[in-house]
Amino acid sequence: MADWFSRYLKINLTAKLTMIASVAMSWRCAEWFMNLEDPTTQQSAFVSVIMGVMTGVYGIYLGREAKGK
Repeated sequence: MADWFSRYLKINLTAKLTMIASVAMSWRCAEWFMNLEDPTTQQSAFVSVIMGVMTGVYGIYLGREAKGK
C-alpha cells in the first residue's frame, strides 16, 4: 500500500486530473459563450472571469510542477 501511495505522489495524479478537468470546464464555458446569439455584458463578464481564473490555475500548476522536479 505504501508503495502504491509513493508512486501516486511521484506522478502527481491529482494535480494532473484537476488541471484536465479545469481545462475541460473552461473549454465548455467558451463553447457556450460562442453559441449565444446575442450575449449580454453579464455573460461576457462571466466568461472573462473564467478565462482569467484559468490563467492563474495554469500558472499555479506550472509552478507546482517546477518545484516537484
